[in-house]
Amino acid sequence: MKGIIDRFEEDWAVVEIDGETIDFKRAIFPNDAVAGDVVKIEGNVVTILKDETKRLRQEIEELMDEVWED
Repeated sequence: MKGIIDRFEEDWAVVEIDGETIDFKRAIFPNDAVAGDVVKIEGNVVTILKDETKRLRQEIEELMDEVWED
């Protein structure tokens, strides 16, 4: 399953998947995982999807630029 890390709370990672948030043990996430990363979760293995994360961040930045344009 794929999702986006929403936040970390103590020993938990809160991940948004299909519009819902699900808590996962922080220990299964790579040490360099941060909020906003797109991740693939397969059992107890989490992979950061770097290309998708980069694309998502660019989309968000473009939307913010449109909102804040003079």
